[in-house]
Amino acid sequence: MVLSLVELCAREVVSDHSSSPCWLSCVPRELYRPLLDAAFTHCRPLAVGELVQRWPERVLVVGGGRKRGQCSPNRLCVQALLLAVVRGLTNKSCCLQVLDLSGLQCEDGRAEDSMGGWSLTVALCSMVLQARAAASRAHKREGERERKRGLVGERERGGTVKRDREGGERGHREEKLGKMECRSNGENSISHSKLMLPEEESVKGVRRRMEIQRKKSSSTLNVSNGGSGLSNQDWDEVVVVHVRADLFVNARSWERVRDALSHLCPVRLHCRYLRVEELLASSIASLLGLLPQQDLLGVDIRYSSLGVSGLAMLLPLFAPFPQLYSLRLHYCNLDLQRRQPGQQGALEDMSKGLGSLKRLKKLCLTALRLPGHLRLLLSALSQPLEVLELPYLCLTSADLAYLSCSQHASFLKELDLSENLLDESSLPSLRRLLAQAESSLSQLSLCGCGLSDALMEALLPSLSCCRVLRSLRLALNPLSRTGLLSLARTAAGIPSLRLLLYPSPLEEYEPGLPALPSSAQLLDWPLMEETEGRDLTLRLLDEVLSIRGRSSDLLVTSDLLNYSPDLTVDD
Repeated sequence: MVLSLVELCAREVVSDHSSSPCWLSCVPRELYRPLLDAAFTHCRPLAVGELVQRWPERVLVVGGGRKRGQCSPNRLCVQALLLAVVRGLTNKSCCLQVLDLSGLQCEDGRAEDSMGGWSLTVALCSMVLQARAAASRAHKREGERERKRGLVGERERGGTVKRDREGGERGHREEKLGKMECRSNGENSISHSKLMLPEEESVKGVRRRMEIQRKKSSSTLNVSNGGSGLSNQDWDEVVVVHVRADLFVNARSWERVRDALSHLCPVRLHCRYLRVEELLASSIASLLGLLPQQDLLGVDIRYSSLGVSGLAMLLPLFAPFPQLYSLRLHYCNLDLQRRQPGQQGALEDMSKGLGSLKRLKKLCLTALRLPGHLRLLLSALSQPLEVLELPYLCLTSADLAYLSCSQHASFLKELDLSENLLDESSLPSLRRLLAQAESSLSQLSLCGCGLSDALMEALLPSLSCCRVLRSLRLALNPLSRTGLLSLARTAAGIPSLRLLLYPSPLEEYEPGLPALPSSAQLLDWPLMEETEGRDLTLRLLDEVLSIRGRSSDLLVTSDLLNYSPDLTVDD
């Protein structure tokens, strides 16, 4: 990549921290952005802090504008950024009002010393609490100044009274004349009292304002879980900087996040995507009550033992978030294969809760085990889904039949049916579903669905009609080398396809596998140590791709862990 002259100069400027006092005093506001980018790229946390502390614009976006493949900012730079936001609250040259950190976290581990979602969330909450403590200290200092000014005023008035008393100890004749004059001239006495009253009232007004302000501050800075009752006007009167970010909350960080969200302070957190792990339904409900409602786009709940009743209680709480379009539920312990009292009523409540999410476009239900209940859940949605992920759901042929005829079929862009056993009875419904979605479907995952050579051969004509398909994942299916080559020929004939994740053929496994092994057996069974079989498979696949002219633009791999998901993103 060729750097521009501005980028080269910015890199040189931020490289020497000892020269920062010189260029900070004269650098124009248009160069702050390239200087900050250079400081992040070359890991200059001191330069990051000094630039952000004096940020000349109202908005600062960090993280969301990263190019594909670009590494996340270094942990030290992110910490310097957050500390500078707190320091900038008292810096008159800082104009920052909105800090957007959406997408800043790095979860794939590609960049060393980057900050993950949980660490970033904890750091953001620490920044909010630091800002609140700084505001509290500033308020105390201001109150102390007001108290001292009040004491000085009282001393001055006390001295005036003392001088009046000393002046009143003059001769008896002057005292009588003074009293007579005061009695005979009542108007002058009244006017004198009127002149004194405004000063006394102003002193009382200052004291009263101090008391009111102190009570208000103590009450707003000590709001507990009732933070959801605070109005937007309360926040607008206090908040200086609004911070948008993706939050990752679990049992270890829950209390810190709650404290950061439930107190009024100069920095307010706005959540774009919320990821929750290992939290009770009551804690998740409390967290939703503290979040600003206008910003939340997606919720991802994982490894939380909700049960049907807990999920039925939570779903209506998502309705007040007008922008919510994504809901992901992973391993939330909804096993409906075992009948329990009140289960049907809870399922109906779940359906109503999903129906209240008017803007929902993406729904992911992983390992909830809901056989035969797909119609009940999805029919309540008022708008068709674009992304539907149903792995490990124990879907039945009736579920697939409903899905193929539902309002969602022709709008689906991403579909994941992995680890749901497909047989001859469900194949017609799957083919009808692909026919409905052929003009919209870009990602399809059928990993571990028990697709043998015969079933795959029957499915290939439907796959070939998917004109915009970019990603096709079929790992852990019991295909022979012959069935794999048929799949590769069909995949190479789809011009839009960029990724084919294929299963290792049965010929490459050690002897002892059953005729139609399950996905768990294929995952655990060892491959042959000799590489002749794998080399043969790769050579035959290369021939298929070369004949079709797809050797350069179609990635064909059996690696479950290291294939690049970036290939599935539209150009």
